[in-house]
Amino acid sequence: MTVTWMGCGSATSSGSTSRKLTPGSTSEEEEHRALIAQRKLRRMLSNRESARRSRLRKQKHMQDLTAQVGRLRKENGQILVALDATAQLYAGVEAENTVLRAQAEELSARLKSLNEIAYCYLVEMEGGSSMVANEVGIHGGCYCPAIL
Repeated sequence: MTVTWMGCGSATSSGSTSRKLTPGSTSEEEEHRALIAQRKLRRMLSNRESARRSRLRKQKHMQDLTAQVGRLRKENGQILVALDATAQLYAGVEAENTVLRAQAEELSARLKSLNEIAYCYLVEMEGGSSMVANEVGIHGGCYCPAIL
């Protein structure tokens, strides 16, 4: 059946009969228009509320992002300060290490010199023999004017 509402278009039902609304059925037409208007109004209000919630979510998201930017900038500043302090500490340790290496080389050279003097002394005490020096474990040649 096909039902035609006056001024509202047509709707098809399961039957094949067609009928026109009569002037006596204006209350049905008004009810139908009221129902459509009510649905439209509900949909409009629902859309407004949905848009409002969406704006609030967006605003909260922006606030969260702004707060996160602030936290990250603060953390970045702290990391830069720590990095600078670490770099200064590293430079100090590196300088100290250079001094210690130079001191180690100097002490090594002194030890070598003292070993040579001890060797010469032992050789001189033995009357030119290097047997005592070999027993003690001192090796190497020396320039000792007292022995020559």
